[in-house]
Amino acid sequence: MAEVDKSISFDGRDIRLKVGLLAPQAGGSVLIESGDTSVLVTATRSQAREGIDFLPLTVDYEERLYAAGRIPGGIMRREGRPPEKTILTSRLIDRPLRPLFPSWLRDDLQIIALTLSMDELVPPDVLAVTGASIATLIAQIPFNGPMAAVRVGLVGDDFIINPTYAETEAGDLDLVVAGSPHGVIMVEAGANQLPERDILEAIDFGYEAVRDLIKAQQDLIAELGLVIVQEAPPEVDQTLENYIRDRASSQIKKILSQFHFTKPQRDAALDVVKDEIATTIIELPPEDPIRVAATANSKALGNTFKDITKYFMRRQIIEDNVRVDGRKLDEVRPVSCLVGVLPKRVHGSGLFNRELTQVLSTCTLGTPGDAQNLNDDMQLDQHKRYLHHYNFPPFSVGETKPMRAPGRREIGHGALAERAIIPVLPSKEDFPYVIRIVSEVLSSNGSTSMGSVCGSTLALMDAGVPILKPVSGAAMGLIKEGDEVRVLTDIQGIEDFLGDMDFKVAGTDVGITALQMDMKISGLSLDVIAQAVHQAKSARLHILEKMLACIDQARPETSPYAPRLLTIKIDSDMIGLVIGPGGKTIKGITEETGAKIDIEDDGTVTISAVDEGKAKKARNIIQGMTRKLHEGDVYAGRITRIIPIGAFVEFLPGKEGMIHISQLADYRVGKVEDEVAVGDEVIIKVREIDNKGRINLTRLGIHPDQAVAAREAAAVNR
Repeated sequence: MAEVDKSISFDGRDIRLKVGLLAPQAGGSVLIESGDTSVLVTATRSQAREGIDFLPLTVDYEERLYAAGRIPGGIMRREGRPPEKTILTSRLIDRPLRPLFPSWLRDDLQIIALTLSMDELVPPDVLAVTGASIATLIAQIPFNGPMAAVRVGLVGDDFIINPTYAETEAGDLDLVVAGSPHGVIMVEAGANQLPERDILEAIDFGYEAVRDLIKAQQDLIAELGLVIVQEAPPEVDQTLENYIRDRASSQIKKILSQFHFTKPQRDAALDVVKDEIATTIIELPPEDPIRVAATANSKALGNTFKDITKYFMRRQIIEDNVRVDGRKLDEVRPVSCLVGVLPKRVHGSGLFNRELTQVLSTCTLGTPGDAQNLNDDMQLDQHKRYLHHYNFPPFSVGETKPMRAPGRREIGHGALAERAIIPVLPSKEDFPYVIRIVSEVLSSNGSTSMGSVCGSTLALMDAGVPILKPVSGAAMGLIKEGDEVRVLTDIQGIEDFLGDMDFKVAGTDVGITALQMDMKISGLSLDVIAQAVHQAKSARLHILEKMLACIDQARPETSPYAPRLLTIKIDSDMIGLVIGPGGKTIKGITEETGAKIDIEDDGTVTISAVDEGKAKKARNIIQGMTRKLHEGDVYAGRITRIIPIGAFVEFLPGKEGMIHISQLADYRVGKVEDEVAVGDEVIIKVREIDNKGRINLTRLGIHPDQAVAAREAAAVNR
């Protein structure tokens, strides 16, 4: 393929496309660049495997350390396990891409995005999303694209396209919009309690830029002499499908209209119908075409049964405006909440129920040393003080399967809930704890990610975390048949599985903190998105009201089993003194007091212990070590040792000075032991600090009021 370069500009920021330069044996490849960030994206298609009844699409995003001019650490000096960021980027590419492939496609597809160069300005993720569309088109894979994505930031009152890392960090919005010629297809956002109108304006602003990128792709494909492939689906014998439809349709329709059925009852009734048809097919003669077809395609019954269920569920919503559980389109399922469901050794806990969806969230408070090192060699020294982990065990949907490490879905849902909560967390200065939330999905019937947001808010308040405002969330769905559109509030499992949209919106009573929209159709207009956003607000506020009836503010005290944190600030040039050679001094303080000590580069010292008295003791030692002394200061201290010419006094934790024999009394002292003994409490004054830092003390010239104040201060610091 001949090399082709193309460029498109947004507000002075160029996106450059290079085709035909790299990866000639991939089905399709493109080098997409902006600034000094370069991402190679490839798309490759292989023949379908036997028995596959789904689209086997794999999307992998990877970063190489040479892209940032670094060499990996460790013994192997190779890239190791990727950070969660790369998993989330893989999902970001997959989500707008997957619905644009035709539903009948069964070929193995693999998209690989490889960051070859990365600067400190341009994030590679949205470039990779657009690159995936271009590579797919060049590979001539059937595709309802083009598709493109941009990031939208808000700096001051102005939206900007593809902001830098710094601009995103400084702004109140981090939104990614992906779209096709048919409309918006994916939205991912974190926001600082922005009102709905601002979010909708940002989506509209981003989609305008997406349209420009789509046009650039169409021009590129035409320039390469290619077309956007639209293959016809393979012909399928409908005999078996018609046989199943004739026997199942009326029964499925009747079951879906039994609004009093619970989910288990409805599932059981549908299973009975399916089993009866399976038995009928098995009882047919071996040579019967229906039995032969069913034997050749063991998944035909299940797939057809799903299609029939989908048809009647959707028709019932479109024609009757009623859902399978009898709810109105904008109605939320019954909500209940509990806090403090676990003993206080778990620092905080919240149980959120929305009908059959149940999430138990726990909050653990840790010390600054518990912050997570992101292990991201591309961006060094990044730590997280708020961690949100989401678990989805198989029993939550009544299944049995091996327990594995968290998959992409669990990581993605945890990241969404984390993003929803971060804007309302107290500052590190006001609340120096590291916070970990774990959301255990105990029962699932849709919208568990938003359930984890609600449960986590309850757990945070139960743990005594002074969040700025409580956060709730709801998942919106969509049924679209031709021009008929129905937006569903608080979707349940069957509506998510057989519907067209999963739109999760989280926020406070002031505005949105996070949202995520995924489609199963090829695009959606802004009008429908706006309807979903506004409908979600009513649902959020309704759920929030139920949560606040359970707990309306953070508890005034943290759990007695949570560490007690004390924070002090020392001069940065004193850090070495506190740590000591080889960490000897700080280890000694820890062993003496039982407290944990964390020191930051700016001199912030955080001291933690479950026993507050131990934390105070360590604080006093460090304050004493780092306090700047002045001649004339008066302290109460104890004699630690005696030598012929004087006595040593510890007057502050870690601070010791000497009283010369001539300074012990206002008369001549023959022997030091005649005046003081080891262990005696004495009132001393700093006489001088010599040029070697030695502290010389005296007992002379101390006013009685100074002595009283010194004793009182010593009593407080014990």
